[in-house]
Amino acid sequence: MKFPLRASLAAVALTFAVPAVMADTIKIAYIDPLSGAFAPVGQNILNSYQFVADKANAEKWAGEHKFEVVGFDNKGSPQESLNVLKTVIDKGFRYITQGNGSAVGLALQDAVNKHNERNPGKEIIYLNHAAVDPDMTNSKCSFWHFRFDSNSDMKMEALTTFMAADKNIQKVYIIGQNYSFGHQVTRAAKEYLARKRPDVQIVGDDLHPIGQVKDFSPYIAKIKASGADTVITGNWGADLALLIKSAKDADLKANFYTYYASTTGVPTAMGAAGIDRVKYVGYWNVNNETFAGKDIVEGFKAKYKDDYYSMATYSVLAAMGQAVKQAKSIEPAKVAVALEGLNFKSLNGDASMRKVDHQIQQPLYIATWVKTNGKDVKFDQENTGMGWKTNQKIDAFVASQPSSCQMKRPG
Repeated sequence: MKFPLRASLAAVALTFAVPAVMADTIKIAYIDPLSGAFAPVGQNILNSYQFVADKANAEKWAGEHKFEVVGFDNKGSPQESLNVLKTVIDKGFRYITQGNGSAVGLALQDAVNKHNERNPGKEIIYLNHAAVDPDMTNSKCSFWHFRFDSNSDMKMEALTTFMAADKNIQKVYIIGQNYSFGHQVTRAAKEYLARKRPDVQIVGDDLHPIGQVKDFSPYIAKIKASGADTVITGNWGADLALLIKSAKDADLKANFYTYYASTTGVPTAMGAAGIDRVKYVGYWNVNNETFAGKDIVEGFKAKYKDDYYSMATYSVLAAMGQAVKQAKSIEPAKVAVALEGLNFKSLNGDASMRKVDHQIQQPLYIATWVKTNGKDVKFDQENTGMGWKTNQKIDAFVASQPSSCQMKRPG
């Protein structure tokens, strides 16, 4: 009778000696437009996050911990975003993600800093998937903010390097949305073209209210009258779709160099009129050199009848999973330390989160709108029969920019 008792005691002792791994849910609040003019883009990115989260959970990117991404509508408003931030903090979220609008991003960044200063031990991290104002990782850089999209200067560096080789470009018109990001695009386009192609003439420069213009034909008429052969725009969402549609209706022959022509609504708006005329610079092309991400693209299409294009959703969760494993914790303060300087793989190849300013360093793509051909352009967008052909993949170091960040770290 003594032997079974000893065995039972030994089993109990072993149970206490090796505690089970505690699995927690990493809850991420997605704060972006889910209503209004930019809702289609916002909903697409939320779906993308949730689709990748399911994959991450199934493949245990964060070990036994699970990701949960919950959407909150900020209506595209900085003030509404601050109200949402209070709500998600009250609900116990320790991670937020946002991207659609740098004005919103700057407001959230400041609010997160203030919250964390006042609430030691209850910090939150801001995972930025698309707000690309360079100031967010320069003069306004923060230990609690990590940007997973290349900033607008990095993209303009890549774009103008590509443009500089095209001697057909002689007259450039710049048009953008009248907020922080639009101003940064205009500034960088002028500076970088002057450095690389001083012979190029800037024949126009317009900024319009964001999300308010329903008819861009007066702007297109100005572009036509200027004699521009090339248009540079940082417009996104409905503002880009409507701009492209007006250009098509007016039979504008200029080529468009964009940041966001692959986002919801734009492919349909430009259709065949955009073939060989519209390009974008971005961190990924679904028709990349190895078709990396093919399984996600096809799975997302099957589930949502929509296109997966926001690869930053993959980068955020891939980096987070690796950082959580490295930190052996889901506490934001520990995860932030692990994210700093992190090297990880995304769908565009090797990426790193630069420690000095928390700006991702990653390859960039230049791509042109063409007909699909089943070879290097297999995937179309929005069932148009047209998709993006890679012109050039640009190494991370080419687009990399110096940082003026003076990082203030806890303690």
